[in-house]
Parts: sequence; structure tokens; C-alpha cells
Amino acid sequence: MIENKTKTIESYLDNAATTRCSSRVQALVQKTMDEDFGNPSSMHHKGFQAEHQVRQAAQTIAKTLKVSEKDLIFTSGGTESNNLALIGAAMANHRLGSRLVTTQVEHASVLRTMEFLQEQGFEVIYLPVDKEGIVDLDALREAVDANTVLVSVMHVNNEVGAIQPVAQAAGIVHEKNPQALFHVDAVQSYGKLVIRPKKLGIDLLSASGHKIHAPKGIGFLYKHEKAKIHPILFGGGQQAGMRSGTYNVPGIAGIGEAAAEAYENLEEKVRHMYGLKKRLIEQAACIEGVTVNGRSGDDSAPHIVNLSFPGVRSEVLLHALEESRIYVSAGSACSSSHQGASHTLQAMRLAPPLLESALRFSFCADTTLEEVDAAALKLQELVPRLRRYTRR
Repeated sequence: MIENKTKTIESYLDNAATTRCSSRVQALVQKTMDEDFGNPSSMHHKGFQAEHQVRQAAQTIAKTLKVSEKDLIFTSGGTESNNLALIGAAMANHRLGSRLVTTQVEHASVLRTMEFLQEQGFEVIYLPVDKEGIVDLDALREAVDANTVLVSVMHVNNEVGAIQPVAQAAGIVHEKNPQALFHVDAVQSYGKLVIRPKKLGIDLLSASGHKIHAPKGIGFLYKHEKAKIHPILFGGGQQAGMRSGTYNVPGIAGIGEAAAEAYENLEEKVRHMYGLKKRLIEQAACIEGVTVNGRSGDDSAPHIVNLSFPGVRSEVLLHALEESRIYVSAGSACSSSHQGASHTLQAMRLAPPLLESALRFSFCADTTLEEVDAAALKLQELVPRLRRYTRR
């Protein structure tokens, strides 16, 4: 157990929700707003300056994925990328079939989009996961048929950090139906894991800027050159007509710089985050009854830990930690306004006491050991006290 020598510091352990913009990103974004502020579609010098920023960002991101910059579509973020991938692929390939396949633990931007497509007449199959949140590949093999046009499986689960076997899943999909497209929501894995879409068999891949220290409101969709999708936004025909609308130059420049920074010394950053994860789990183990939800080793994402503290409701513990300037999450930030237990933890079949007491702790490369120690120390203090209060 940690000795109480940790001074009061702010511990931001909610990086899976959003990250602070890095200094390098802030500087470049400021430059695009002060100097390179032209419209990239304008045929003059200011337009060319802005266009250069867009092209530079595309080249940088393409290099991290080992793909062509022509295969990237800039969007407003992960939600739009997922919507474009799912709706665009379903509509473009409807003549080939009407079955869509996904998992029970996807982000809301996938699950709600699938519900919309069901309303449009598509059949959606939701694959189960095991107690660690890993998709059932046998169920996938059974679900994919000649009528399947799209399969969507997230890479890293945003609540428990489960790394899905996307390469095996892609292999199954393309073996069962070579015409079906395979989409991966990589919002929680891009910038944390090495991703090679072509090597992994990924046809469509979504990513978001504010998870990797870029501004909010920017993301991208990778689309394999042979993948056919329809646009869902119409207008001036920017980005080869795939996503009309004036380019968000500050955001695009920001995500390009953030991508470059994320993949610099990636192995060292990943080791650091795994160390933080191990430290938190070890210190939390001092608390009676604490449970790790999902995997906890290097076969899970380095930056996400989901812990349950039976006997204390997650919201109560979250706000108690907040009073000490320790910031964590009770689940996905995108669905935290909705009441009810986590659909991911429910799909993993957690018992009610664990469902009701789960908290997510998430790190970035800049998270310090002192931040983690401060959180662990406060948990050791708060949980027993709140349990006694609850029993009364």
C-alpha cells in the first residue's frame, strides 16, 4: 500500500474520453488560424498555403498506416467516420445483400447507426463476447453469409480496453464472403497500437483526433481504394465528393501533427502506459473485493483499466474522487448522460454488484506515476469509508 506522502495534485485519468491538445499541436493550429487561414479550394496563395497544410496532414497520417493519402477522408470525428463507413457501405452495396454484422460491445456511434439501418430494412446481427469482452469468432463465422455486405468490429473497446482479434475476424469475413466489407472502429487504438489496414485486411477504418491530443471536431476515415461507399454529406464536392464541406484546416493540421507525435517513440510510450496500468491494478488490489473487468496484461490496451468496487455505486465514487481533483469515468463519455448499466459490461455478463460499481481509468503517454499513485491512495481511503456509509 502507498504511504500517504503524495501531495495534492490533479490526476486526469480520463484520457479515453478526451486528451489535452499537445503544445506542438496547439502551435500548428494557431499558425493555421493566424497565417494559413485561407480556404484550400481558393485559387490564390492563401488557398495554396491552407491546401499544403491539408496535404501535409494526409501524408503524415497515411505514413503511420502505410496507406495512400488518397485513401483518407477527413471528417468531424469518430462518430461521423463510423456513420460514413456504415451508412455509406450499406447504401452503396445494398444490391449485393442486406445483412450487417457487428458486436454487442461497439461504441454508441456504431450501435445507433446500426439501429438506423435496421429501420431502413437491413438485417443486423449482434455478435456476443466472452467474459473478457472478446468477440466470439465462431459466431462471426456463422453470421457471415452470401447476403452480408458489411462487418464492423471495434479494435479496442472504449470501456474495458479489450483488443479484438481484427486480423482473424477480417480473414473470416473475406473467406466467407469476399465481397463483404470489413470496418474497424480504431478510435481507441489509433496512436496507441501499430495499425496496418492492408496487412490486417481492413477495408474501412475510423479514427478521432481528440483521443490523440488533437482538437475536438476532427477525425478521418481510411477507405481501401476498392471499397465502395456512398457519401452521406453533399455540397461542393470536396474530398472527391466523399465528404463535402469546407476543409477544417486547423483541425486537419492538428490531427496530422498529433499523429506524427503519437507514433514517435511509440514503444516507449506504450511501455510507460502499461507500467501505469500495472501500478494501478496492484495498488487497487489492496482494496477488498476490487475486480478487474476484462484483461489486465499486455494482451489488453495499454491505456484503459476498468475496475469494480462492489458496495459503492460508480457515480458516488466518481464524484468523491472528483473532490480530490481526480478525474475518471463511469463508462463511455459519449453515453454517460444516459441512465442504466454499461451495455459492454452487460454483454460481458458481469454480476449486478460489479455493474453498479465500475469505473474506467485511462492514461496517455503524459500521465505520471504520481497521478496514478494519488488516485490509488485516494481509492484506498474512500472505498472502505463509502462502503460503511452505504451499509448504514
